[in-house]
Amino acid sequence: MLDRYETSLRGLARKDRLRSLSGRAGLDFASNDYLGLARSKRMAEAVAAALAAGTPVGAAGSRLLRGNDPEHEALEAKAAGFFGAERALFFGGGYVANFALLTTLPQKGDLVVLDELIHASAHEGARAGRAEVMLAAHNDAGAVDDAIRSWRASGGGGRPWIVAESLYSMDGDRAPLGDLIAVADRHDAFLFVDEAHATGVYGPDGRGLAHDLEGRDNVVVLHTCGKALGASGALVTAPAVLCDYLVNRCRPFIYATAPSPLMAVAAATALEIVADEPERRERLARLVALAGKRAEALGLPASGSQILPIIVGDNARAMALAQALRSRGFDVRGIRPPTVPEGTARLRLSLTLNVGEADVSALFDALAAEWERAR
Repeated sequence: MLDRYETSLRGLARKDRLRSLSGRAGLDFASNDYLGLARSKRMAEAVAAALAAGTPVGAAGSRLLRGNDPEHEALEAKAAGFFGAERALFFGGGYVANFALLTTLPQKGDLVVLDELIHASAHEGARAGRAEVMLAAHNDAGAVDDAIRSWRASGGGGRPWIVAESLYSMDGDRAPLGDLIAVADRHDAFLFVDEAHATGVYGPDGRGLAHDLEGRDNVVVLHTCGKALGASGALVTAPAVLCDYLVNRCRPFIYATAPSPLMAVAAATALEIVADEPERRERLARLVALAGKRAEALGLPASGSQILPIIVGDNARAMALAQALRSRGFDVRGIRPPTVPEGTARLRLSLTLNVGEADVSALFDALAAEWERAR
């Protein structure tokens, strides 16, 4: 009965792609807690005060039943104002939010154009949805334009949806949002921007890289709460009619138990912190600059963001290098296909305020010592 699963696992092991769970150990160069808010005293105090005031731990139902708490609505109102959108809707996580939107908003007869390197959740949602799906070369607005033109020429008559991350999770590079919105406007299309790794870190008050696009009728934005905001869940900001449509038609929203009201309190407090404490972003920017200089000194490219990939290529060598760094006290993780393209196994160095400049320098000293051995 279990043979086929064991066979599949053995196949992964032969390709050096077998995964297993491991706990936290060493200095944090692996998490997405970019601003160090996951252990924020201010957030902990806000959650404790909410508990003391009677806020329940669990929502105990879907939002359309008895699970719609005042804390959810307060967060959504705060988020809409913070990001400059007409409305916001709170989901349990970024993966489910991506999947939910792309299985609900694009309609039959529409076209979804995905950047080829976008999050797996967007690929899954688009494939499970009703619209036609096309992939475009990474960060190539011209390729997006060509895809829409080709679709129109072949009889496509619906609405195009352009889907991109503002800051890519495995490469740390930015989408050409200005070019993409121009393509969207030219083709009467929607632009859906996943700000997962930019929210809290970039833009005025940490409002993200798409901050100047929020509030437009043809723009939908996803802000995850479990990365720089240090909580969990995800906020979708969009025109009010699209949020109303999701409440009425989005099965992952309608039938799921609502997120914990305490997470709504935590996320709302995180939005206040990123606005009140710009020094967090400034400190992170200094770490990014230092890491970039140290990478370039090793002949490695700098991403210019808090996500710095070190491309190794071979799966086994990437994992061996990650293990060597962990043995030296640095929590660095190897990333292999299918998360990244074949032949691009890498270390994904994540810079957070859980480390300081001395820690970054020490990591690169260790990397320099181990790099040639792993090649």
